[in-house]
Amino acid sequence: MDFAHTEEQTMLIKTARQVGEKHGLDYWRELDARKEFPAAIWQDICDSGLCGIAVSEQYGGSGMGMTELAMAIEALCAAGGGSTLSQLFMCNPIFGGVTLAKFGSPEMKSDLLPKLVAGKAKFAMALTEPDAGSNSLALKTFARADGNGWRLSGQKIWITCVPQASKLLVVARSRKLDDVQRKTDGISLFLIDVEREGLTHSAIEKAGTNTLPSSLVFFDDVRVEGHELVGNLDGGFHQLLDVLNTERIVTTAGLVGTAELAIKLAVDYAKERKVFNGKPIGSYQAIQFPLGEAHIKAECARLMNHKAATLYDLGQPYGSEANMGKWLAGQAAALATDRAMQTLGGMGYSKEYHVERLWRDARLFKFAPVSEEMVLNYVAQHDLGMPRSY
Repeated sequence: MDFAHTEEQTMLIKTARQVGEKHGLDYWRELDARKEFPAAIWQDICDSGLCGIAVSEQYGGSGMGMTELAMAIEALCAAGGGSTLSQLFMCNPIFGGVTLAKFGSPEMKSDLLPKLVAGKAKFAMALTEPDAGSNSLALKTFARADGNGWRLSGQKIWITCVPQASKLLVVARSRKLDDVQRKTDGISLFLIDVEREGLTHSAIEKAGTNTLPSSLVFFDDVRVEGHELVGNLDGGFHQLLDVLNTERIVTTAGLVGTAELAIKLAVDYAKERKVFNGKPIGSYQAIQFPLGEAHIKAECARLMNHKAATLYDLGQPYGSEANMGKWLAGQAAALATDRAMQTLGGMGYSKEYHVERLWRDARLFKFAPVSEEMVLNYVAQHDLGMPRSY
Protein backbone atom coordinates (compact mmCIF):
# COMPACT_ATOMS: atom_id res chain seq x y z
CA MET A 1 0.00 0.00 0.00
CA ASP A 2 1.68 3.18 -1.25
CA PHE A 3 0.21 6.58 -0.40
CA ALA A 4 2.90 8.55 -2.25
CA HIS A 5 1.86 10.36 -5.42
CA THR A 6 3.62 9.46 -8.64
CA GLU A 7 5.36 12.23 -10.55
CA GLU A 8 2.52 12.11 -13.08
CA GLN A 9 -0.12 12.49 -10.36
CA THR A 10 1.76 15.38 -8.79
CA MET A 11 1.86 17.23 -12.11
CA LEU A 12 -1.80 16.49 -12.69
CA ILE A 13 -2.81 17.96 -9.32
CA LYS A 14 -0.65 21.03 -9.98
CA THR A 15 -2.32 21.56 -13.36
CA ALA A 16 -5.78 21.19 -11.85
CA ARG A 17 -4.95 23.66 -9.09
CA GLN A 18 -3.70 26.20 -11.64
CA VAL A 19 -6.83 25.90 -13.78
CA GLY A 20 -9.02 26.21 -10.68
CA GLU A 21 -7.16 29.28 -9.41
CA LYS A 22 -7.42 30.96 -12.81
CA HIS A 23 -11.18 30.88 -12.26
CA GLY A 24 -11.21 31.49 -8.52
CA LEU A 25 -13.71 32.49 -5.87
CA ASP A 26 -14.79 35.76 -7.46
CA TYR A 27 -15.52 34.03 -10.77
CA TRP A 28 -17.83 31.56 -9.07
CA ARG A 29 -19.53 34.23 -6.94
CA GLU A 30 -20.36 36.27 -10.05
CA LEU A 31 -21.68 33.27 -11.98
CA ASP A 32 -23.74 32.16 -8.99
CA ALA A 33 -25.38 35.59 -8.82
CA ARG A 34 -26.22 35.50 -12.54
CA LYS A 35 -27.16 31.78 -12.51
CA GLU A 36 -24.79 31.37 -15.43
CA PHE A 37 -23.20 28.14 -16.64
CA PRO A 38 -19.40 28.06 -16.05
CA ALA A 39 -18.50 27.64 -19.70
CA ALA A 40 -15.08 29.28 -19.51
CA ILE A 41 -13.64 27.03 -16.82
CA TRP A 42 -15.11 23.90 -18.38
CA GLN A 43 -13.44 24.69 -21.69
CA ASP A 44 -10.15 25.34 -19.87
CA ILE A 45 -10.57 22.01 -18.07
CA CYS A 46 -11.00 20.29 -21.43
CA ASP A 47 -8.17 22.20 -23.12
CA SER A 48 -5.78 21.26 -20.31
CA GLY A 49 -6.64 17.56 -20.66
CA LEU A 50 -8.42 17.22 -17.31
CA CYS A 51 -11.75 16.13 -18.78
CA GLY A 52 -10.08 13.23 -20.58
CA ILE A 53 -7.98 11.94 -17.69
CA ALA A 54 -9.75 8.57 -17.57
CA VAL A 55 -10.50 8.33 -21.30
CA SER A 56 -8.42 6.02 -23.46
CA GLU A 57 -5.59 7.57 -25.47
CA GLN A 58 -7.24 6.01 -28.53
CA TYR A 59 -9.98 8.63 -28.21
CA GLY A 60 -7.79 11.60 -27.25
CA GLY A 61 -7.69 11.07 -23.48
CA SER A 62 -4.79 10.50 -21.11
CA GLY A 63 -5.49 6.83 -20.44
CA MET A 64 -5.17 7.22 -16.68
CA GLY A 65 -7.71 6.08 -14.10
CA MET A 66 -10.51 7.06 -11.79
CA THR A 67 -7.94 7.66 -9.04
CA GLU A 68 -6.26 10.42 -11.01
CA LEU A 69 -9.64 11.87 -11.96
CA ALA A 70 -10.59 12.09 -8.27
CA MET A 71 -7.29 13.82 -7.43
CA ALA A 72 -7.83 16.42 -10.14
CA ILE A 73 -11.39 17.15 -9.06
CA GLU A 74 -10.29 17.63 -5.44
CA ALA A 75 -7.73 20.24 -6.52
CA LEU A 76 -10.11 22.03 -8.89
CA CYS A 77 -12.89 22.27 -6.30
CA ALA A 78 -10.53 23.36 -3.52
CA ALA A 79 -9.26 26.19 -5.72
CA GLY A 80 -12.62 27.98 -5.75
CA GLY A 81 -15.40 26.05 -7.42
CA GLY A 82 -16.50 23.94 -4.49
CA SER A 83 -18.83 20.97 -4.84
CA THR A 84 -20.74 22.39 -7.83
CA LEU A 85 -17.70 21.99 -10.06
CA SER A 86 -17.66 18.23 -9.48
CA GLN A 87 -21.13 17.99 -11.05
CA LEU A 88 -19.58 18.95 -14.39
CA PHE A 89 -17.49 15.80 -14.12
CA MET A 90 -20.54 13.73 -13.19
CA CYS A 91 -22.31 14.86 -16.33
CA ASN A 92 -19.42 14.51 -18.74
CA PRO A 93 -16.58 12.08 -17.86
CA ILE A 94 -19.07 9.87 -15.94
CA PHE A 95 -22.49 9.98 -17.64
CA GLY A 96 -20.78 10.39 -21.00
CA GLY A 97 -17.29 8.94 -20.60
CA VAL A 98 -17.77 5.91 -18.37
CA THR A 99 -21.03 4.97 -20.07
CA LEU A 100 -19.55 5.11 -23.55
CA ALA A 101 -16.20 3.54 -22.65
CA LYS A 102 -17.76 0.54 -20.92
CA PHE A 103 -21.00 0.02 -22.83
CA GLY A 104 -21.04 2.13 -25.98
CA SER A 105 -20.78 0.72 -29.48
CA PRO A 106 -17.52 1.25 -31.42
CA GLU A 107 -19.32 3.88 -33.50
CA MET A 108 -20.50 5.74 -30.38
CA LYS A 109 -17.03 5.71 -28.90
CA SER A 110 -15.21 6.94 -32.00
CA ASP A 111 -17.79 9.68 -32.58
CA LEU A 112 -18.46 11.00 -29.06
CA LEU A 113 -15.43 10.33 -26.84
CA PRO A 114 -13.09 12.68 -28.76
CA LYS A 115 -15.81 15.35 -28.65
CA LEU A 116 -16.20 14.83 -24.89
CA VAL A 117 -12.46 15.22 -24.31
CA ALA A 118 -12.36 18.40 -26.41
CA GLY A 119 -15.41 19.94 -24.76
CA LYS A 120 -17.41 19.81 -27.99
CA ALA A 121 -20.02 17.43 -26.58
CA LYS A 122 -21.73 17.73 -23.20
CA PHE A 123 -23.90 15.15 -21.48
CA ALA A 124 -26.70 14.80 -18.96
CA MET A 125 -28.41 11.75 -17.47
CA ALA A 126 -32.16 11.36 -17.02
CA LEU A 127 -32.78 8.84 -14.23
CA THR A 128 -34.73 10.34 -11.31
CA GLU A 129 -38.53 10.47 -11.56
CA PRO A 130 -41.12 12.34 -9.46
CA ASP A 131 -42.80 9.21 -8.10
CA ALA A 132 -39.69 7.04 -7.80
CA GLY A 133 -36.96 9.17 -6.19
CA SER A 134 -34.25 6.90 -4.80
CA ASN A 135 -36.25 3.83 -5.83
CA SER A 136 -34.89 3.65 -9.36
CA LEU A 137 -36.55 0.29 -9.99
CA ALA A 138 -39.95 2.02 -9.74
CA LEU A 139 -39.29 4.24 -12.76
CA LYS A 140 -42.19 4.54 -15.20
CA THR A 141 -40.61 6.15 -18.24
CA PHE A 142 -41.20 3.57 -20.97
CA ALA A 143 -39.54 2.78 -24.28
CA ARG A 144 -42.13 1.16 -26.56
CA ALA A 145 -40.71 -0.91 -29.42
CA ASP A 146 -41.34 0.79 -32.77
CA GLY A 147 -39.81 -0.79 -35.87
CA ASN A 148 -36.03 -0.77 -35.52
CA GLY A 149 -36.21 1.65 -32.58
CA TRP A 150 -38.45 2.82 -29.77
CA ARG A 151 -40.91 5.51 -28.71
CA LEU A 152 -40.09 7.08 -25.36
CA SER A 153 -42.75 8.45 -23.00
CA GLY A 154 -42.48 9.64 -19.41
CA GLN A 155 -41.13 12.31 -17.08
CA LYS A 156 -37.87 12.93 -15.22
CA ILE A 157 -36.95 15.42 -12.51
CA TRP A 158 -33.80 17.06 -11.08
CA ILE A 159 -31.81 16.47 -14.26
CA THR A 160 -28.61 18.53 -14.30
CA CYS A 161 -27.37 20.63 -17.24
CA VAL A 162 -30.02 19.67 -19.77
CA PRO A 163 -29.92 23.07 -21.56
CA GLN A 164 -26.16 22.78 -22.06
CA ALA A 165 -26.12 19.09 -23.04
CA SER A 166 -26.03 17.80 -26.59
CA LYS A 167 -26.66 14.20 -25.51
CA LEU A 168 -28.98 12.80 -22.83
CA LEU A 169 -28.50 9.37 -21.27
CA VAL A 170 -32.05 8.16 -20.60
CA VAL A 171 -32.84 5.30 -18.24
CA ALA A 172 -36.18 3.74 -19.14
CA ARG A 173 -38.17 0.55 -18.86
CA SER A 174 -38.17 -1.39 -22.10
CA ARG A 175 -40.37 -4.13 -20.64
CA LYS A 176 -43.32 -3.69 -18.31
CA LEU A 177 -42.87 -4.75 -14.68
CA ASP A 178 -45.60 -7.35 -15.10
CA ASP A 179 -43.59 -9.01 -17.88
CA VAL A 180 -40.32 -9.56 -15.97
CA GLN A 181 -39.31 -11.95 -13.20
CA ARG A 182 -37.11 -9.45 -11.38
CA LYS A 183 -37.51 -5.70 -11.04
CA THR A 184 -33.94 -5.26 -12.26
CA ASP A 185 -34.88 -6.81 -15.61
CA GLY A 186 -36.38 -4.86 -18.48
CA ILE A 187 -34.44 -1.59 -17.99
CA SER A 188 -32.43 -0.10 -20.85
CA LEU A 189 -30.11 2.86 -21.46
CA PHE A 190 -30.48 5.14 -24.46
CA LEU A 191 -28.23 8.01 -25.53
CA ILE A 192 -30.29 10.51 -27.50
CA ASP A 193 -30.08 14.07 -28.75
CA VAL A 194 -31.45 16.70 -26.38
CA GLU A 195 -32.83 18.61 -29.36
CA ARG A 196 -35.50 16.16 -30.48
CA GLU A 197 -39.17 16.34 -31.28
CA GLY A 198 -41.30 15.52 -28.23
CA LEU A 199 -38.52 16.22 -25.69
CA THR A 200 -39.10 19.34 -23.58
CA HIS A 201 -37.62 20.61 -20.32
CA SER A 202 -38.20 23.38 -17.79
CA ALA A 203 -36.02 24.82 -15.03
CA ILE A 204 -36.46 24.16 -11.30
CA GLU A 205 -35.84 27.05 -8.92
CA LYS A 206 -33.56 25.94 -6.09
CA ALA A 207 -31.48 27.10 -3.12
CA GLY A 208 -28.00 26.48 -4.47
CA THR A 209 -25.85 25.05 -7.29
CA ASN A 210 -27.14 28.00 -9.30
CA THR A 211 -24.51 27.77 -12.03
CA LEU A 212 -25.78 24.35 -13.14
CA PRO A 213 -29.49 24.26 -13.99
CA SER A 214 -31.76 21.47 -12.79
CA SER A 215 -34.74 20.57 -14.95
CA LEU A 216 -37.96 18.70 -15.32
CA VAL A 217 -37.78 16.68 -18.54
CA PHE A 218 -40.78 15.40 -20.49
CA PHE A 219 -40.79 12.72 -23.17
CA ASP A 220 -43.86 12.76 -25.39
CA ASP A 221 -43.57 9.82 -27.79
CA VAL A 222 -39.92 10.67 -28.51
CA ARG A 223 -38.38 8.65 -31.30
CA VAL A 224 -35.26 6.65 -30.35
CA GLU A 225 -33.24 5.02 -33.10
CA GLY A 226 -31.85 1.50 -32.84
CA HIS A 227 -28.23 2.68 -32.78
CA GLU A 228 -28.96 4.86 -29.73
CA LEU A 229 -29.29 1.86 -27.40
CA VAL A 230 -26.33 1.71 -25.00
CA GLY A 231 -25.25 -1.80 -24.06
CA ASN A 232 -27.77 -4.62 -23.83
CA LEU A 233 -31.51 -4.23 -24.32
CA ASP A 234 -33.31 -4.95 -21.03
CA GLY A 235 -29.96 -5.31 -19.20
CA GLY A 236 -29.35 -1.68 -18.41
CA PHE A 237 -29.77 -1.77 -14.65
CA HIS A 238 -26.52 -3.61 -13.97
CA GLN A 239 -24.74 -1.32 -16.44
CA LEU A 240 -26.21 1.65 -14.59
CA LEU A 241 -24.54 0.59 -11.33
CA ASP A 242 -21.10 1.36 -12.75
CA VAL A 243 -22.31 4.80 -13.77
CA LEU A 244 -23.86 5.52 -10.36
CA ASN A 245 -20.93 4.23 -8.30
CA THR A 246 -18.37 6.22 -10.29
CA GLU A 247 -20.70 9.20 -9.83
CA ARG A 248 -20.23 8.67 -6.08
CA ILE A 249 -16.45 8.86 -6.51
CA VAL A 250 -16.66 12.15 -8.38
CA THR A 251 -19.14 13.56 -5.85
CA THR A 252 -16.87 12.65 -2.95
CA ALA A 253 -13.86 14.26 -4.61
CA GLY A 254 -15.79 17.50 -4.97
CA LEU A 255 -16.92 17.44 -1.35
CA VAL A 256 -13.39 16.79 -0.10
CA GLY A 257 -12.22 19.80 -2.11
CA THR A 258 -15.10 21.85 -0.70
CA ALA A 259 -14.19 20.97 2.87
CA GLU A 260 -10.57 21.88 2.21
CA LEU A 261 -11.57 25.26 0.76
CA ALA A 262 -14.08 26.10 3.51
CA ILE A 263 -11.60 25.22 6.24
CA LYS A 264 -8.91 27.37 4.59
CA LEU A 265 -11.25 30.37 4.40
CA ALA A 266 -12.19 29.91 8.06
CA VAL A 267 -8.61 29.45 9.24
CA ASP A 268 -7.35 32.48 7.31
CA TYR A 269 -10.10 34.63 8.82
CA ALA A 270 -9.63 33.22 12.34
CA LYS A 271 -5.92 34.05 12.30
CA GLU A 272 -6.64 37.72 11.63
CA ARG A 273 -9.91 38.42 13.42
CA LYS A 274 -9.45 39.77 16.98
CA VAL A 275 -12.10 40.50 19.60
CA PHE A 276 -12.25 41.03 23.38
CA ASN A 277 -8.68 40.46 24.61
CA GLY A 278 -6.87 41.24 21.37
CA LYS A 279 -6.07 37.60 20.62
CA PRO A 280 -7.04 36.13 17.24
CA ILE A 281 -10.21 34.06 17.51
CA GLY A 282 -8.29 31.16 15.96
CA SER A 283 -6.58 30.69 19.34
CA TYR A 284 -9.90 29.62 20.89
CA GLN A 285 -10.61 25.90 21.09
CA ALA A 286 -14.28 26.58 20.31
CA ILE A 287 -13.07 27.66 16.86
CA GLN A 288 -10.28 25.10 16.49
CA PHE A 289 -12.09 21.91 17.45
CA PRO A 290 -14.92 21.90 14.88
CA LEU A 291 -12.56 22.83 12.07
CA GLY A 292 -10.14 20.13 13.21
CA GLU A 293 -12.98 17.60 13.23
CA ALA A 294 -14.06 18.62 9.73
CA HIS A 295 -10.48 18.25 8.50
CA ILE A 296 -10.20 14.75 9.99
CA LYS A 297 -13.47 13.65 8.36
CA ALA A 298 -12.45 15.10 5.01
CA GLU A 299 -9.09 13.33 5.07
CA CYS A 300 -10.78 10.01 5.93
CA ALA A 301 -13.26 10.55 3.08
CA ARG A 302 -10.36 11.26 0.72
CA LEU A 303 -8.64 8.01 1.65
CA MET A 304 -11.81 5.93 1.30
CA ASN A 305 -12.54 7.56 -2.04
CA HIS A 306 -9.06 6.85 -3.33
CA LYS A 307 -9.51 3.24 -2.26
CA ALA A 308 -12.80 3.06 -4.17
CA ALA A 309 -11.21 4.62 -7.25
CA THR A 310 -8.20 2.31 -7.07
CA LEU A 311 -10.44 -0.75 -6.83
CA TYR A 312 -12.39 0.50 -9.86
CA ASP A 313 -9.15 0.94 -11.80
CA LEU A 314 -8.14 -2.61 -10.86
CA GLY A 315 -11.47 -4.01 -12.03
CA GLN A 316 -12.45 -5.10 -8.52
CA PRO A 317 -15.73 -4.51 -6.62
CA TYR A 318 -15.81 -0.97 -5.26
CA GLY A 319 -19.47 -0.18 -4.52
CA SER A 320 -19.19 -0.28 -0.73
CA GLU A 321 -16.12 1.94 -0.67
CA ALA A 322 -17.69 4.43 -3.10
CA ASN A 323 -20.81 4.70 -0.95
CA MET A 324 -18.94 4.97 2.35
CA GLY A 325 -16.64 7.64 0.94
CA LYS A 326 -19.62 9.66 -0.23
CA TRP A 327 -21.31 9.41 3.19
CA LEU A 328 -18.15 10.57 4.95
CA ALA A 329 -17.55 13.40 2.50
CA GLY A 330 -21.10 14.69 2.82
CA GLN A 331 -20.65 14.84 6.58
CA ALA A 332 -17.26 16.52 6.27
CA ALA A 333 -18.35 19.18 3.80
CA ALA A 334 -21.51 19.95 5.76
CA LEU A 335 -19.52 20.39 8.97
CA ALA A 336 -16.73 22.36 7.30
CA THR A 337 -19.03 24.84 5.54
CA ASP A 338 -21.28 25.28 8.57
CA ARG A 339 -18.39 25.88 10.99
CA ALA A 340 -16.62 28.10 8.50
CA MET A 341 -19.73 30.26 8.41
CA GLN A 342 -19.89 30.23 12.20
CA THR A 343 -16.22 31.24 12.40
CA LEU A 344 -16.81 34.23 10.14
CA GLY A 345 -20.00 35.15 11.97
CA GLY A 346 -22.00 37.78 10.13
CA MET A 347 -19.37 37.99 7.38
CA GLY A 348 -19.90 34.30 6.70
CA TYR A 349 -23.49 35.11 5.81
CA SER A 350 -22.40 37.72 3.28
CA LYS A 351 -21.70 36.83 -0.33
CA GLU A 352 -18.45 38.82 -0.21
CA TYR A 353 -16.67 36.11 1.78
CA HIS A 354 -17.81 33.15 -0.38
CA VAL A 355 -18.59 30.69 2.43
CA GLU A 356 -22.37 31.00 2.08
CA ARG A 357 -22.18 29.69 -1.52
CA LEU A 358 -20.09 26.71 -0.48
CA TRP A 359 -22.59 26.04 2.33
CA ARG A 360 -25.64 26.28 0.04
CA ASP A 361 -24.13 24.10 -2.64
CA ALA A 362 -22.67 21.41 -0.36
CA ARG A 363 -25.99 20.91 1.45
CA LEU A 364 -27.38 19.23 -1.65
CA PHE A 365 -24.97 16.34 -1.35
CA LYS A 366 -26.22 15.04 1.95
CA PHE A 367 -29.15 13.62 -0.03
CA ALA A 368 -27.86 13.60 -3.61
CA PRO A 369 -26.91 11.74 -5.71
CA VAL A 370 -27.70 9.23 -2.98
CA SER A 371 -29.03 10.09 0.47
CA GLU A 372 -27.12 9.35 3.65
CA GLU A 373 -29.94 7.06 4.75
CA MET A 374 -29.74 4.97 1.56
CA VAL A 375 -25.97 4.63 2.01
CA LEU A 376 -26.54 3.30 5.53
CA ASN A 377 -29.16 0.90 4.17
CA TYR A 378 -26.64 -0.31 1.61
CA VAL A 379 -23.86 -0.79 4.16
CA ALA A 380 -26.15 -2.61 6.61
CA GLN A 381 -27.35 -4.99 3.91
CA HIS A 382 -24.24 -5.55 1.78
CA ASP A 383 -21.41 -5.18 4.29
CA LEU A 384 -23.02 -6.30 7.54
CA GLY A 385 -25.30 -8.97 6.09
CA MET A 386 -28.42 -7.58 7.74
CA PRO A 387 -31.95 -8.02 6.30
CA ARG A 388 -33.14 -5.57 3.69
CA SER A 389 -34.90 -2.76 5.55
CA TYR A 390 -36.80 -0.99 2.79
